[in-house]
Amino acid sequence: MWTRRALVRRSGVVGSAVLLAAWALVLGGSGSVGRAAPAADWHMNATVIEACSCPMFCQCYFNAEPAGHHEHGGAGPQHFCRANNAYKVNKGHFGSTSLDGAKFWIATDLGGDFSKGMMEWAVVYFDKATSPAQRDGLKEIIGALFPVKWQSLTFAEGSIDKWEYNKDAAHALLDGGRTGEVKLARFQGMTSDPVVIHNLKYWGAPRNDGFVMMPNVVEAYRTGEKAFEFKGTNGFMLTLDISSKDIAAAQTAAK
Repeated sequence: MWTRRALVRRSGVVGSAVLLAAWALVLGGSGSVGRAAPAADWHMNATVIEACSCPMFCQCYFNAEPAGHHEHGGAGPQHFCRANNAYKVNKGHFGSTSLDGAKFWIATDLGGDFSKGMMEWAVVYFDKATSPAQRDGLKEIIGALFPVKWQSLTFAEGSIDKWEYNKDAAHALLDGGRTGEVKLARFQGMTSDPVVIHNLKYWGAPRNDGFVMMPNVVEAYRTGEKAFEFKGTNGFMLTLDISSKDIAAAQTAAK
């Protein structure tokens, strides 16, 4: 059974003895393209403001399918995980290209069945302020962060003109909210400190500082035929860390 965690286990991200070359997937067009080794020395430490259509907390981390949803006029529940992920690089580089401060956004639906290791669709938006060299580097890194295949994968440009957070809330806007929006409010819990889930992998990143529980006020993708909007469902913030050295080490262990 493939959960989101099992998907990355199959590519060797979570302590598997068999570490596959999928660690170094490069996203491009539809599906994915494998690489035998990292093309350049790179590192990314980034924070994500993320929300999806699943109830809190996203069951995709623990099950082979997302939560079921009763759509208007539907005969039964449909299973999908429709998400908006807004990233900002805290510190990073790809070769000699600095990635510090670069922003990108992923709107996606993971689909209803993870058992075949294929996700439904994703659109990656690079912030208009990113250079061509930064975008090339981020494509390589995103491929390692998401070691999966896609039925449809496309790239676009947008303006991530709001990306801010504190311990109580987070808010990100793509094209002023016309294309996408993620607004989160901290789960109150039992104390004044945020509730954080530790010891849980985030896709292909070997390190993170914990999932800060922040249910969404709204998470929306507002363009095209795949537009969606949800309120009061899953959301969190997380800072992840991943590098080409992690991939090289995994590939060496697989030999």
